[in-house]
Amino acid sequence: MPASLHCAFDWRGPDRLVLVHGFTQTLRSWDRLSIPLSEMFQVVRVDLPGHGGSGDVDLSFDDTAAAIGEAGGRAIYVGYSLGGRLCLRLAVERPDLVQSLVLVGASPGLADGAERAARQAADDALAADIERIGTVAFLEGWLAQPMFAGLEPQPEDLEARLANTSGGLATALRRLGAGVQEPLWDRLDELEMPVLVVAGQKDTKYVRIAEEMAGAIGANAQVVAVAGAGHPAHLERPISFTRLLQAFLVLHPPTP
Repeated sequence: MPASLHCAFDWRGPDRLVLVHGFTQTLRSWDRLSIPLSEMFQVVRVDLPGHGGSGDVDLSFDDTAAAIGEAGGRAIYVGYSLGGRLCLRLAVERPDLVQSLVLVGASPGLADGAERAARQAADDALAADIERIGTVAFLEGWLAQPMFAGLEPQPEDLEARLANTSGGLATALRRLGAGVQEPLWDRLDELEMPVLVVAGQKDTKYVRIAEEMAGAIGANAQVVAVAGAGHPAHLERPISFTRLLQAFLVLHPPTP
C-alpha cells in the first residue's frame, strides 16, 4: 500500500469532492475555493509528495495516483496541472473510485518518446537547480513565467508554497514530472464517468490539449475555456470556476 498523504477535510456537504493541487503548491492553494464548495460537498484537499504536509513522502507517479485514491475514496476528483495528470491516472486505473473527473490545465502526458526523454532531462536539470538555489529563489523564477502572468497568489497560498523544501520539490519533479509519466492518450476512451476539461482561454496550448482530450474521451466529456484566464484558471477566476464546477455537478450528480 502506498504511503499516506497529508489531507485537510471539511465534511459539511453530502457528497465527497477531492481537490489535488499542482507543482510547487499545497492544499492551501485551494483555500478560497474550498469555502464555497464545502457548502455543497465533503471537501478533501490533498498534499502531494514533496509538498506541504507530505513533504517527506517519496512516491512514484503511479503510487501517488493510488495514494490519492486511498485518501479520497469514492468521490468527485478535481486536479490542476500535475494534480490533473495524477487524477487522470487514478480514473483510468480505478474508475470505481472516480464518480466524476474535472481536469484544469492538465494533459494525458507526452505521447512521443523522444519528447518524454527530453522533458525528463530538463526536469532533472531543473531539480538540481532547485536544490542549488533553494525554494525562495526558485519560486520567484517559477511564478515569473508567462503562463502565470495573470496569477496573484493569495497570502496563505504563497506562504505555504515558500515553506516547501527544495529537496521535496526536487524529488517531486524527478518522480512526478511529465517525462516519467506513462502517456494515457490511448486509454482516454476507457473513461465512462462524466469528465469536465478546463483550460484558461489565454492558455492556448492547453485549450488545444483540452479539445483533443475531450474528442478522445467521447460524448461524456465537456470542454470549457475560462474567459480571461491563463494556466491556473481556477485561481485567476475562482468565482467563475466555482460556478462552472457547481453547474457541471448539478448536471452530473454523483451516483450513490
